[in-house]
Amino acid sequence: QVQLVESGGGLVQPGGSLRLSCTASGSIFGKNVMDRMGWYRQAPGKQRELVATMAYFSDKMYADSVKGRFTVSRDGGKNTVYLQMNSLTPEDTAVYYCYARLILDDYWGQGIQVTVSS
Repeated sequence: QVQLVESGGGLVQPGGSLRLSCTASGSIFGKNVMDRMGWYRQAPGKQRELVATMAYFSDKMYADSVKGRFTVSRDGGKNTVYLQMNSLTPEDTAVYYCYARLILDDYWGQGIQVTVSS
């Protein structure tokens, strides 16, 4: 089994920055480095959507709405993923979910609230 623990959310003013972190633990068939990690988000009344994901060191994917403002990174190919969010707008307000893929299974964190408001 794999567990994901998120941290770093909160309230920020428009134009501000936040950094989210997520650490995965556990293994499947002795493999414990996640194939892919990243972030999704879900705003009230909307479906969950991709924010950004990446493989070990590259192959980064971003939603068009966050390109140039958000940066996803991993800790040396280990099981911690970060999301640096800059120039935040109220439209970024959502619950952000950490995501990890290991072999053929997807795993999700419990979600962390990010609120952008003045």
